[in-house]
Amino acid sequence: MKALKIAFSLALILMMGSCGPNTKILGSWTNPNKPAGGYESIFVTALTDNILARRTVETDLEHLLQAEGVNARSSFEVMPPGFKSDGVDKDEILHEIRQYGSDAILTIALLEKTTETRYVPGTTTVYSPMVFRYHGRFWVYYNYYNPIIYDPGYYTTDKSYYLEANLYDSESEELMWSSQSETTNPYSLDSFSEDFSEVVVGQLKKNGLIR
Repeated sequence: MKALKIAFSLALILMMGSCGPNTKILGSWTNPNKPAGGYESIFVTALTDNILARRTVETDLEHLLQAEGVNARSSFEVMPPGFKSDGVDKDEILHEIRQYGSDAILTIALLEKTTETRYVPGTTTVYSPMVFRYHGRFWVYYNYYNPIIYDPGYYTTDKSYYLEANLYDSESEELMWSSQSETTNPYSLDSFSEDFSEVVVGQLKKNGLIR
């Protein structure tokens, strides 16, 4: 009985650890005036003071966009860590972005983070002795195949992150595309970034903003 519960708990932990975060698009909007062929060069910037998170997300988006044939570039060379715009340098920054040949700017921003604790009820599994053609010592049989096995309930905490991705035309600064997404229970920054980036790039392609 004890050995079975330990084995079950270990399997559950491994299964939970192997599952990546769940990211889904909640909604998206596309400007009807978007370029017919989509954008070929995109400047990527994550709007956060967390340098590691910014670097990770921008890099993953940059690589995935490049894999789709888009000339993507991270914002770190133009907007280094600690950079704060006072509005006066707007033209200079836009000039540098355009100098890279970027015809669009992709921004990523965290809208909200929620935490919810919920109770997962326990379960009772009934085994019929007739199912098991097991022969051996009584205690081994009893220990592994106790007719009634109870798995107690437990509390778990769900974390959800709501993000917005916007795509602006670098020349007109007009919003061309916007999406809102939800990511549930990411267990690491890397797993979140990879999953989020794949969903965003997939949606950009689906909506015709990239080829």
